[in-house]
Amino acid sequence: MVSYPDDPSHPPPRALNLRPVRAPSSIASSVSTSARRHHHRHASGRSHSGGGGGGGGASTAVTTATARLANEFPCFHLTGDVEVVVSSGRKEMRYVLHRLILAQCSGFFEAGMSEEWSRVREGGSGSGAEARRWRYELDWGNGDEDVPMLVQKPSPSIFGAAEPTTRPPPLRPKPPPPSSSGGFFRNMANITSLNLGNREPEEQDDPADDVLRTYDNLFRVFYNYPPNLSTANIADAYVECKSLLHAADMYDALSVIGPRVDHHLLRFQSRLWKQIAKYPPSYLKLAYLARSRAIFSEALIHVVGQWPAALPQLRNQVPQRVLDLIEDKVFELDDTKARVEAKLWRITLTTSRGERVSPANAWLDWLMISLWRQWFAENTTPPPVGILKSPNAGGVNSRRAPAPGVLNTGLVFRKIGVGGPAYLNHDAVKRFLKLTPEAYSRDNLRRAERRLEEIKNMARDAVQPLMRNFLELEIRGAVEQGGGLGYLTCTRVEEGDWPWEE
Repeated sequence: MVSYPDDPSHPPPRALNLRPVRAPSSIASSVSTSARRHHHRHASGRSHSGGGGGGGGASTAVTTATARLANEFPCFHLTGDVEVVVSSGRKEMRYVLHRLILAQCSGFFEAGMSEEWSRVREGGSGSGAEARRWRYELDWGNGDEDVPMLVQKPSPSIFGAAEPTTRPPPLRPKPPPPSSSGGFFRNMANITSLNLGNREPEEQDDPADDVLRTYDNLFRVFYNYPPNLSTANIADAYVECKSLLHAADMYDALSVIGPRVDHHLLRFQSRLWKQIAKYPPSYLKLAYLARSRAIFSEALIHVVGQWPAALPQLRNQVPQRVLDLIEDKVFELDDTKARVEAKLWRITLTTSRGERVSPANAWLDWLMISLWRQWFAENTTPPPVGILKSPNAGGVNSRRAPAPGVLNTGLVFRKIGVGGPAYLNHDAVKRFLKLTPEAYSRDNLRRAERRLEEIKNMARDAVQPLMRNFLELEIRGAVEQGGGLGYLTCTRVEEGDWPWEE
């Protein structure tokens, strides 16, 4: 795992070309040894040339500074052994990197530059991968359905003799993700084009530039540099992070890229939680790739609360174990709701003698119980569908009965959890009693409101298991007003629930 460049203990460089790369310990010694040998070789040559002291010192300083600047990201000319060229036809980005770092961060490069694959290419007579030089170029394919991919190309002259073009298979093949039907970068370009739709024509970028930026961010993270991702617009950051994660998935580098994306998005704090509430399925898919517990948990709570609304956006887009987790959480939520509803239907009042109220012993109290149950039934069960047909059914003027609307049961439970005037307020009780003129009086109204308040208090206690909010999104103020989200957010994501740890 690589460390974050913006960690306080490792402040980011002021300029990209003035920062020495923090190579892994496995190659740090070999890199420094190579640089020392190079410096010694040039220093010896200068001493034997017989140059003057002043001129020789200046020449040595210039040569040393040039060598230092020429051996940093993105081109390590002195120690790099892998050349990567990413070109869109209009722009070209060139990197000279290290095989050991690429193999450490990416299973794709580890397999493609392994000794096993080297022997296969050389017919078993090669000296192994350690003595080789490598070159990769971005191949855009032949059509819209082809996914742009880095392929091995003949080595450039500065690296030695040319080698045949080849695209090695991974040593650890893995099935493609469910959504990889081809043309990923083409799809990302389309998304970016939509995201830039409100900009002026001269401000819009070439979609191919987004591909180049994705590869640049990929290699920057490999070398512990912060990726160039939007820090001002979370919608732009989402698109850029999604593109970077899919590229990392293609090159088997999610373990390195995922934490960097997670770290970047969490910087948005409250803006991130609000954005997840708007697009929970999209962020659930992104969080799964990034292995982000915070984002995955937040998105999952929204998805479960609204299920099955998100099913069309998740089917064939996430592994089956993610859908299984969602269905398990939905079952747990439905089970909790069923237990709470059973308690609510059993709520009743008793007389001063401890008897359950009835029309015979406490008619007004029984009316309040009936009023509360009627309100609860109307708000938690769909209305009945009429079975009678109009006289001209089937004719040109016939009308189909409207389909029952989706019940907002989450909002109903929240109103019960708030209690007080959030539902069945003073005016509602007054209108109800006036339906029976002989029962309406100021004393009866006050007594009816007191007894109804007792029922509301018992109901509020019963729904507490559904009132817990495990979101990072702050919704308390809206809930206290009887509003807020129209679904429940009491789903808890615990250890052992993360689908990427199975």
